[in-house]
Amino acid sequence: MPLMRVKEIRDMSSEERTKRLGEFRTELLRLRTMVNAGGTIEDPARIRELRKTIAQLLTIESEEKRGLGKTETKRKKK
Repeated sequence: MPLMRVKEIRDMSSEERTKRLGEFRTELLRLRTMVNAGGTIEDPARIRELRKTIAQLLTIESEEKRGLGKTETKRKKK
């Protein structure tokens, strides 16, 4: 199950996204530190989920800064 869905991220304000980004990066750093120290973590897939969510947050933030946000219009078939 994903940490956050893309629709949820798009509905957030820029400040909320920045706050969540910091939280996710801190958690990722903590998990990586545990693994590098030779410990085991309860859910190894969590690292991948965090990385993916961080990338989605950064992508959507970048799209909005550039004005490239997804539009609701779809192409019609000929």
